[in-house]
Amino acid sequence: MKLHEPVTGGPCWVELGTSDLEAAERFYGELFGWRPETDARRQADGYTVVRLDDAAVAALAPLHRRGQPVAWNVAFAVRDADAAVRQVTAAGGTVAQSPTEVLDAGRSVVAVDPTGALFQLWQGGSFPGAGLFNAPGSLGWVELLTREPDRAADFYTTVFGWSVTASDRYPQWGIDGADFGGMVTMDDKFPHKVPAHWLPYFAVADVDTAAAGATGAGGTVLMLPTSVPDGPRIAVLRDPQGAMFGVYRAGHER
Repeated sequence: MKLHEPVTGGPCWVELGTSDLEAAERFYGELFGWRPETDARRQADGYTVVRLDDAAVAALAPLHRRGQPVAWNVAFAVRDADAAVRQVTAAGGTVAQSPTEVLDAGRSVVAVDPTGALFQLWQGGSFPGAGLFNAPGSLGWVELLTREPDRAADFYTTVFGWSVTASDRYPQWGIDGADFGGMVTMDDKFPHKVPAHWLPYFAVADVDTAAAGATGAGGTVLMLPTSVPDGPRIAVLRDPQGAMFGVYRAGHER
């Protein structure tokens, strides 16, 4: 993506809710070289930030409620969480978790768009978001998969002011001309039980090697490594606990 630091309205953080924190640390550590740092404070409830060198790139967290799916969640930066909640609801979305203070790090909101995709809002305090983007092992793209693309486009452009490129094949989201994500229309190839969702893509040096490494560590390849016309080489993977994510070849900005 063409963003290289957290900016208002853009993706600023990703976190995995998982049923097995230690297994997730091993899997992603082998795949991306992540170094986990678990917050020892009782209030943090096992929240683990993963780093590449000194840069925080993502987080792993235990599941907090019954029925919560194992999944990667994407957070978008906002200046004012309360104002953002009002914008979300006015545009037809819902709020699953009201603004919550996260120690001194900032304020978090969990929301759902009108097509059913869950996402987060983050009002940064001492922690603005990821310290590295687009480099191998870090977030480099986010993708919305939905069955109602027009409704989704109306919602996100209203809430965040995003631009949307005019492409029937693959519309892309952007801020001030800097694209950071895209949208896929879910058709009959997607099982009905799969809801609309946001999918993070992490940069890797070699997509084929990453796909082989994921299967060797107990994961699954959902979409084989593919070279996108006029785009990067990509693959979609699933970790051993069931969370889906994408990888793409680092150095290729869409």
